[in-house]
Amino acid sequence: MKHRLEIDGLRAVAVIPVILFHANIDLFQGGFVGVDIFFVISGFLITRIILSEIYQSSFSIIHFYERRARRILPAFFVVLIFSTFFAWFLLPPIEFKDYGQSLFFASFFSSNIFFWIESGYFGVGTDLKPLIHTWSLGVEEQFYIFFPLLAILIYAIHKKLVFPIIFLLFFISLYLSHIYSALSSDIFFKEGAFFLLPTRAWELLLGSTLFLIYNNAFIVSNNSVNNALSFFGLVLIFYSIFFFSKHTPSPSLFSLIPTVGAAFVIIFSLKGTITHFFLTQKPIIVIGLISYSAYLWHQPLMALSRYYFISDLDALKIIFIVLITFLVAYLSWRFI
Repeated sequence: MKHRLEIDGLRAVAVIPVILFHANIDLFQGGFVGVDIFFVISGFLITRIILSEIYQSSFSIIHFYERRARRILPAFFVVLIFSTFFAWFLLPPIEFKDYGQSLFFASFFSSNIFFWIESGYFGVGTDLKPLIHTWSLGVEEQFYIFFPLLAILIYAIHKKLVFPIIFLLFFISLYLSHIYSALSSDIFFKEGAFFLLPTRAWELLLGSTLFLIYNNAFIVSNNSVNNALSFFGLVLIFYSIFFFSKHTPSPSLFSLIPTVGAAFVIIFSLKGTITHFFLTQKPIIVIGLISYSAYLWHQPLMALSRYYFISDLDALKIIFIVLITFLVAYLSWRFI
């Protein structure tokens, strides 16, 4: 399957609202759904890599982990080193101790567990946590550990079981996420649903399901239908960004709005559609290409700046930090 530029564009649509959400811009109060979109994209692409190679009898789990490490670790550890250096000078002792704990767990891609137990995502003071955003990397890396092994096992039993089992796991995870996030009154379970793999896996597995559909040539040939459905996908995404808030249960059935939106974009934004044209504009593509680096850098820069200025950030400072984020992200993408 060839590289799809519109997916790079979708990454840009995902990362920008996350950054502006962490900048505390009210218009982007639902910007956290950008992470949900990233999960769908990751599930789609990682399943494409794994299953395509399994089907061709060329999959190596060691090679897979090695490629993931080369892609993810260099920039990630540079950001951790940068954050730690400036945290040493800027954070008070108590906050630095808390930072050190988050650094330890982030280094082993388990900060989602740490932040679940320690504070939550929408709690007071999360703006001052330089590594709060690494929770999503923990979820993804944990998925990368288990999913290849599961795919190999299912395929070894019978190839035709791949789709039904993945879809069943998707449904179970979605059910659990809604039960614990939307219906439970226990904050411990609500925060667990937000941070932990079992209740986040459905978003990645939605991407996996998309690949299985796409791989079986379930593609609409009618350009009007593709136009309508891919544009509707964007509408769902932007609705979530602008109308969701910290009071919206997440992840839950509500999270189907941005994730199904992302799915529609992935499936239907084929060449010739308005959505494809929008997502493949050069500035959008560039932001999409550096989106991983931008995601890594934005929160440490935001949080440490709040310590430096000893206050929340005004509009001018936010603009400056966002520009610095994309500049450093480009340099990370280009040279690291």
